[in-house]
Amino acid sequence: MIALTLAEVAAAVDGRLAGGAAPAAVVAGASTDSRAVSRGDLFVAVVGEHHDAHDFASSALAAGAVAVLSGRELDLPCVVVDDTVAALGRLAHAALDRRPDVVVVGVTGSSGKTSTKDLLAEVLPAYGETLAPHGSFNTEVGLPMTVLRLEPSTRVLVAEMGARGLGHVRYLCGIAPPRIGVVLNVGSAHIGEFGSRAAIAEAKGELVEALPAAADGGVAVLNADDPLVRTMRSRTAARVVTYGEDGAADVRAEDVSLDDSGRPAYDLVHGSGRARVALGLHGRHHVSNSLAVAAVALALGVGLDRVADALTRARPASRWRMEVVRTASGATVVNDAYNANPESVRAALEALVAMARPTATRGTRRAIAVLGEMRELGGTSVSEHEEIGRTAVRLGVARLVVVGDSADAGAIAAGAAGADPSGAAPVEIVRVAGVEEAVEHLAATVAPDDVVLVKASRGIGLERVVAGLLERTGVAS
Repeated sequence: MIALTLAEVAAAVDGRLAGGAAPAAVVAGASTDSRAVSRGDLFVAVVGEHHDAHDFASSALAAGAVAVLSGRELDLPCVVVDDTVAALGRLAHAALDRRPDVVVVGVTGSSGKTSTKDLLAEVLPAYGETLAPHGSFNTEVGLPMTVLRLEPSTRVLVAEMGARGLGHVRYLCGIAPPRIGVVLNVGSAHIGEFGSRAAIAEAKGELVEALPAAADGGVAVLNADDPLVRTMRSRTAARVVTYGEDGAADVRAEDVSLDDSGRPAYDLVHGSGRARVALGLHGRHHVSNSLAVAAVALALGVGLDRVADALTRARPASRWRMEVVRTASGATVVNDAYNANPESVRAALEALVAMARPTATRGTRRAIAVLGEMRELGGTSVSEHEEIGRTAVRLGVARLVVVGDSADAGAIAAGAAGADPSGAAPVEIVRVAGVEEAVEHLAATVAPDDVVLVKASRGIGLERVVAGLLERTGVAS
């Protein structure tokens, strides 16, 4: 973090010093978790749904924090503000303001944000030192915490921007004004809160509206394969760069293929240049994510061959996102349990089936999908879950293990039961009540060559299915 005195912090956040806070004391970092405080940090007391961090202020000071960013006056060194989350955003903006040379790359979309962010962190160092968030720090708290990790040597800041309503992306852009904005897709994630895909598109497009004009270096990177994203070119004064498999895309993939493990390779094409990319990520959907990354790097002036090489060398960085593990008995487990929406589940099912296909060196393997409910789908929830069940059958999943007794979980099974297998072997449908029962079933029935996908919304906690199965079966050395 760029060092600030407490007096400078107070001025930046429209706060006042209290509790004996020393104006000249230097803040060297920030933390929202009293257990993770480092010496010199500012402890940000966020009031959450289940806890009030003010209760841990004294522990944070004892651990080395210089002061607390507080929503009320304390008998401890503090900077008092009306709203600690809003003040955190103002502080981050002030820190970034001191580094006008840093290129901010904003990334939004209904799915793929974290994987794209991880790839940007692998590729953009070819341009300059890059700072990207840990995990999915894409909220009004997570984004400023990432900004406050800026170092004097940082040249690129990757800002992952999530949204649960109109105005959210605009707010995040106010904290970290982007010079380059990437819109990945407009899907059904959080449609229960937005009401429609059109409203989701309106929210995601706030990113390109926040970009500077082309003459000032603004670049909008848009997915040419998504009609709702393509139309966003009319909402920005920035230079537009499109990517995708569409033949008219500025940065595109040609001759896409999948290897025996479902990892895609393709020719990366830009202008008259062409370079082969072989991704180390599982699932064809990563072609689109990697093209977005290539478009950003190329816009910054990184050479095509260098981009292709960096993409080929990149490996998965965030847990529970198409994370592939082999059991001691030889089965393959794909842990994609971090989150789920209709688009990401379909992509994961396609990857599962691709990984189970026969090759020159092995026969067909059983594709087993372990699915739980997808949340925040509003009035479309039952129909979307039914369609996922039908999709599993159409793609040729051998066994569908549905976890949970909710109506949405039941809709997955019902959709699968009523689907036409179109010549494929009928899917075996298994209903289990919860995680423990799922682990018991899988441990008893998974064969050495099976491929098992585990996916559901974050709140369902299906990563525990993977942990339990691996505990029972062991991990290949």
